[in-house]
Amino acid sequence: MRVAAIEMSSGAERESNLRQASTLVGDAVAGGAGLVVLPEFFAVLGPNEVLAAAAESLLDGPTVTWARSTAADARVWLVAGSIVERSGDQCHNTSVLVDPHGEVVAGYRKIHLFDSQVPDAVFDESKVISPGNEVVVADVDGLRIGWLTCYDLRFPELARIAALRGADVLVVPAAFTAVTGPPHWETLLRARAIENQVYVVAAAQVGSSGEGLDWHGHSMVVDPWGTVLAEATGALPSGEVVAADVNTDWIAEVRTQLPQLGDRRPEAYRWP
Repeated sequence: MRVAAIEMSSGAERESNLRQASTLVGDAVAGGAGLVVLPEFFAVLGPNEVLAAAAESLLDGPTVTWARSTAADARVWLVAGSIVERSGDQCHNTSVLVDPHGEVVAGYRKIHLFDSQVPDAVFDESKVISPGNEVVVADVDGLRIGWLTCYDLRFPELARIAALRGADVLVVPAAFTAVTGPPHWETLLRARAIENQVYVVAAAQVGSSGEGLDWHGHSMVVDPWGTVLAEATGALPSGEVVAADVNTDWIAEVRTQLPQLGDRRPEAYRWP
């Protein structure tokens, strides 16, 4: 299957962002993609007050409605990056998987929230978002995918659990900062691919979404050997599509050459 990671420069206006996303999804499908991954907060991105105001239901909210219609019209599997999901009195950073019939077949709530101070910016995601508590894997037309949303990428436990549950591909919707991105983004993506012998499809935000909200971009597809198969420039605010083919035979060959998942010794592992 051909997979595509979409790079966007999202802001506070949902309709404008969804128009951009529609164009980019169309470009990805025209290029042969069967699975398309959008970035974190692709429909609305901005300061906490903007995110809180954008919260919506997964049942009939405008972004999920758009995602269902878009996937069905294009006959494509669509990972709708992430949205601010309102569930009762809580909000979650939630990614949904929509099938080519327009049905929501899986959802993942970001587990690790980005409460960090980096130079020239402070991030306090937990002021708006409540964490999820479940690693999710789902079947996509002969492949099995698992999720890591942005900051989750720094926690290898999630990727390993997904791999042990059969994931062939890890999807990574992200808004990685322009400060941490250059030293960490590619290194972390390649590490998750190498140590779990999976493909990684990472869709990122680029540009700026407000003061202190500057994004690294560089969406990419990495194979199980750690090779970057496709990478965005990180410099196109109009958006960009990068794509590559997932080869399950290559996954099997890598795992035969280096049987590291089978060589694990869980009985020796002790958590501190």
